[in-house]
Amino acid sequence: MDKNSAALYKKIQTEVESYQNLQKSCVKMVKQRALLESQLNENKCVLDELNLLGPDNKVYKLFGPVLVKQELEESRQNVGKRIEYISKELKSSTDTLESMEKDMQKHQETMAKYQQQWQVAAAM
Repeated sequence: MDKNSAALYKKIQTEVESYQNLQKSCVKMVKQRALLESQLNENKCVLDELNLLGPDNKVYKLFGPVLVKQELEESRQNVGKRIEYISKELKSSTDTLESMEKDMQKHQETMAKYQQQWQVAAAM
C-alpha cells in the first residue's frame, strides 16, 4: 500500500469512527426524545383530569411519603408549566436530532468519496 492509499485509508477510518460516535449520540437522543414524549403525554393527561375537577374538589400532591393539599388552580399552573418546559425540551431535542442526521449524511458522503478515491488508487 503506497502513501496515498494509506492516507486515504486513515481518512476513511477517521470518518467511520466519527460516524459511529455520531450514531451512538443519535441513539441516546432518540431515547431521550421518547422519554420526553411520554412525559409530555402523561402531563397532558393530568391536565385534562385537573380540568375536569370543579372548585369543590380537593387536590393533593405527593411530597416524599406525604400527601399535601394543593390548590386546584396552582396544580393546573404547575402542570401547565411542566408541559411548556417539556415541549421546549422536545423541540430542542428534535432540532438536535435533525442536525445530527445532517452531519451523519455528510459523513456518509465523505466516506463514499474517500472509498472511491481509495479504490481508484488501489486499481492503479
